[in-house]
Amino acid sequence: MLRFMPVGDSMTIGSAGEHTWRLRFWQHLRAHAIPHTLVGPRTALHGDSHAYADPDFPQHHLAGWGEGWQHMAPAIAEAVTAARADVLLVSLGLIDLGFYTDAEQTAENMRRFVAGARRANPAVRMVLLPVIPNVRAETDAPFAAEVAHFNTLLAKAVADLDEPRSPLLLASVPDSYDIHHDTYDGTHPNASGEHKLASAFADALHQAWGIGGPYEALDPRTLA
Repeated sequence: MLRFMPVGDSMTIGSAGEHTWRLRFWQHLRAHAIPHTLVGPRTALHGDSHAYADPDFPQHHLAGWGEGWQHMAPAIAEAVTAARADVLLVSLGLIDLGFYTDAEQTAENMRRFVAGARRANPAVRMVLLPVIPNVRAETDAPFAAEVAHFNTLLAKAVADLDEPRSPLLLASVPDSYDIHHDTYDGTHPNASGEHKLASAFADALHQAWGIGGPYEALDPRTLA
């Protein structure tokens, strides 16, 4: 059984009344009959809520509202050890670049994260999602430039740090992802955004490692 740990910020933890991309991803692997579960030290949504739109799935994760690479780097080793995680699904960086660190510092924290995860499990696999520029990037050119620079550094770090025993994989944000259509506030995913984030991880796993199959939303109406 593969033990997936979603790691992320507010886009991953979600809020009361949401399904989250974590559920969509779990449904995808379940539909493809892949033995798996979701693991991690936390189960709540934002504000310590457990009011999931559909609570019938493994809710475990390592995600936090307002948390980024700098928060997760020192926490990942313990989390991987405790959860016996095999695969990390990571979506981090927007918060770091927006409030805490520049692109270079954020990339260094990403490397610390990878090292910590490997100390806990030398064979851990990681799928990393580039930062999706949010609505702020449309009017804040320096911020947009930092996001673009970090994504370049992230791709380089994935190439540098990839190794056969503990492979790293850079996922691709779906070309159709549109913050004006797939989020409810220019940052956080709505139903269609949840599916597209889940598809980014699912399709990367399928294409690179043969896990599962192409992503298909179980309810196409939520992509409208």
